[in-house]
Amino acid sequence: MEAVITILALLFVAFIALGVYMTVKAVGAAKRGVDRTITQARRTVEDTTLRAKSFGQPGVAGELAQLRLALRTSMRATQDALHAGVAADSSLAESVGLFRRLSAHGLELDEELKRLEREPDRATVAGLLPQLRERTERITHSADSLRWAARDRARQFADDDLDALNAQIDIEAGALRHWSVEEQQQSGQGPGAGAPQRRDTGVDWPEPAAGGGSSSTADDSWGGPAGEEAPQAITAPDPRLRTTYPWQKSARPETTN
Repeated sequence: MEAVITILALLFVAFIALGVYMTVKAVGAAKRGVDRTITQARRTVEDTTLRAKSFGQPGVAGELAQLRLALRTSMRATQDALHAGVAADSSLAESVGLFRRLSAHGLELDEELKRLEREPDRATVAGLLPQLRERTERITHSADSLRWAARDRARQFADDDLDALNAQIDIEAGALRHWSVEEQQQSGQGPGAGAPQRRDTGVDWPEPAAGGGSSSTADDSWGGPAGEEAPQAITAPDPRLRTTYPWQKSARPETTN
């Protein structure tokens, strides 16, 4: 009985611990979701503000806003492309590492541009603009190169996979149409194939006449050379002439003395 109570107590404690763990995990996931939503909302508001400044404010402030907007747009697009590609292609891990190093320079430049937006000395800021513009172009160029290289790699893999799939489909389609090949082989290699077939003219050859004679119609059907007379048929003796009757005398054989 004590063992049963102990087992039930352990199960109760285990359920309590599992409940606490699941609660902590749920709270952490909710907190991360809220933080992500807040960060996304703050980022959207900041990008909208920068876009409004770049179009609405002339001079140094507008140019700084344009540089920040171009930098943030390029870095965010590259980050999304690399993170989406590394899940399917592990060889992009090195590219992700390079982008992290590039992101450090990008964040540093973004913070510097943000400070210069609040700088009251506009003349000094205007003198720094060529250098800031060059740094922004170098960072965005590197980010764009990584992003397009990752996209080209993914597209090449997709094209190779499509080519292999098309080849397999062609082989399978040929295998499914094997009956047409067999029919062609049978029609081309069957008995009597390739040999000219005799046409039945429907002519019945006449039988030879009794007594070895031949019909003049059969002779005329062959046709001799032009101007040459056809050979005359030999008339067979009339068998009635050889018939003996009782009133006829038979010939006596000659006796020799």
